[in-house]
Amino acid sequence: MYSTVVDNTPLIKVNSAKHEANYAVNGSLMNPLEAFYASLAACAAVYAKKSCKELGIPAAGIEIACKPFAGPGGPLTLAKFKTDVRFPAHFTAEQKAKILDSIAYCAVKDIVANGPSIEFQVAEA
Repeated sequence: MYSTVVDNTPLIKVNSAKHEANYAVNGSLMNPLEAFYASLAACAAVYAKKSCKELGIPAAGIEIACKPFAGPGGPLTLAKFKTDVRFPAHFTAEQKAKILDSIAYCAVKDIVANGPSIEFQVAEA
């Protein structure tokens, strides 16, 4: 469960059972859309780390850069999300391929890609 209480400040605090996430609508922190894009980048890092662990190699030094591309509906639509991965020199071509393949299966990306089957409900409690 995630919850927030709306107030008159530009800040948004979302709580879960274990954590609090902070956002803002004035540019002082990420807004929720930026945080969504950041979660895609973080998911790529999680899968890269998991892959490195399975390969028995350190993940240190892998750089992941992600860029969203707006769709025809403007900046609030997403047509493409590009993830570029740079590896330290000591990674072999086989290791790189396995890590890139792992990143392609990021759970957050899968939810977005399969999103049309998600039912969203908004109701008064």
